[in-house]
Amino acid sequence: MGHFARALNDLGRYLIERFDGSFGGLIEEASSSAERLARLLVEMPYFDDVHNYKGRKVPFYKRAQLTSADLWVAFGGRGPGHFDDPERLTIFADNLVPHVLRVDGVLLYEEGLDSRIEAEELISVGSAEEVEILACAVQVVELLKRELHKLGREVSAMGLDYLLWNRGQQPYYKARPRHRTRTVFY
Repeated sequence: MGHFARALNDLGRYLIERFDGSFGGLIEEASSSAERLARLLVEMPYFDDVHNYKGRKVPFYKRAQLTSADLWVAFGGRGPGHFDDPERLTIFADNLVPHVLRVDGVLLYEEGLDSRIEAEELISVGSAEEVEILACAVQVVELLKRELHKLGREVSAMGLDYLLWNRGQQPYYKARPRHRTRTVFY
């Protein structure tokens, strides 16, 4: 709960310091761009999930992107939820979507990692394994999206994330351990 309180306090401070205390000011600054809103939000530590992977910075921005998506859904794509570029969002990389892809046989993990996940061992935040799990899930969904587009099915990463996340709520998926990481990012 302390992390939730800190995140909310960070947001309050950010709004006061940058937007005269107005969430509407933040939305206005984003100029109807989901990507721009995410880039503004990552100025706060709990939104800035960038990891170092073999000397490269790998940004996931789960919470920042999810904010845009939540506004889009809450306002039906209108008013504060109107964005001209929702297709610029990727999936909201956490531990559930990769889990669903793994259980469905779409993502295959090396045997040692798979065993550790089944044993419910923690995967360290920012570790090569965690970054690879999240990055592979993002890539798989982008490939799924591309293949669906070829078949004439217009779908966004946001839509696929929603479908996969909800699929993960089924008892079949909940019965299997997913990767566990102690992090404020998901």
